[in-house]
Amino acid sequence: MSPPLDSGSVEEPSGDLRSVLVTSVLNLEPLDEDLYRGRHYWVPTTQRLFGGQIVGQALVAAAKSVSEDVHVHSLHCYFVRAGDPKVPVLYQVERCRTGASFSVRSVKAVQHGKAIFICQASFQQTQPSPIQHQFSMPSVSPPEELLSCEELIDKYLRDPKLQEKYRIGLNRIAAQDVPIEIRLVDPPSLGQQAKQMFWVRARGYIGEGDMKMHCCVAAYISDYAFLGTAMLPHHHHQVRFMASLDHSMWFHAPFRADHWMLYECESPWAGGSRGLVHGRLWRRDGVLAVSCAQEGVIRVKQQKLESKL
Repeated sequence: MSPPLDSGSVEEPSGDLRSVLVTSVLNLEPLDEDLYRGRHYWVPTTQRLFGGQIVGQALVAAAKSVSEDVHVHSLHCYFVRAGDPKVPVLYQVERCRTGASFSVRSVKAVQHGKAIFICQASFQQTQPSPIQHQFSMPSVSPPEELLSCEELIDKYLRDPKLQEKYRIGLNRIAAQDVPIEIRLVDPPSLGQQAKQMFWVRARGYIGEGDMKMHCCVAAYISDYAFLGTAMLPHHHHQVRFMASLDHSMWFHAPFRADHWMLYECESPWAGGSRGLVHGRLWRRDGVLAVSCAQEGVIRVKQQKLESKL
């Protein structure tokens, strides 16, 4: 199924400017029937595998086991162990059920002989429905009026009052070769609520193509800066460890992951060293394309109590 062009469509590039997410990151090597090997393109400064990469690659593996006339409508997954960036990941697909309307696939990601990630993905035949509704898309500035991440970081680095620890962190972010573009609607500020919105799209050109590939790219994108939403009101705490525990997505309408989409994120709860985040990916024409949810472990450094003496 090919997604229609929305009102935020961009001109098609000349030459070979294919997104690295399609040509490298989500391009799995077949080893046997329902067995694939995935390699790593970008590794965060934490030196643990990026969760979005694992989710995206697992969905690619699952999608290869279903027919072309079905599309992914949901996935639910757990991060079991930290991924090792020094070795590839093996993806084992189990064909749990192939029905007339819905098909279910189970995917296990393995490193060093142990599961690091498990996922259930469900696919559906296109079916019309007279029952339809959705929330309204937030009214925000378009991406063309906002600073890119590179421009925003440069703006902060020019501030002579910027603390050195933040300067080091921003330089690390600037040095990363991330295959997605992000434009923050409201740059982070002190005392911010546990909400953020940013425009996001894959770098490079994907084209209309197979809708399942756009879903795989959206799965990659969805994990970027997602869990960090839960820390926005807690800037006075220094994060010691933060990692995704589980991740769910529901795909509602066709979209193109190489076109700007608004990512609306909010954290309704945090506690017990965990944080819960909800997300919605909107097309520029106001159509709700994807809903996401994730919970992650968040451990912060204990603050020393000031003496009352």
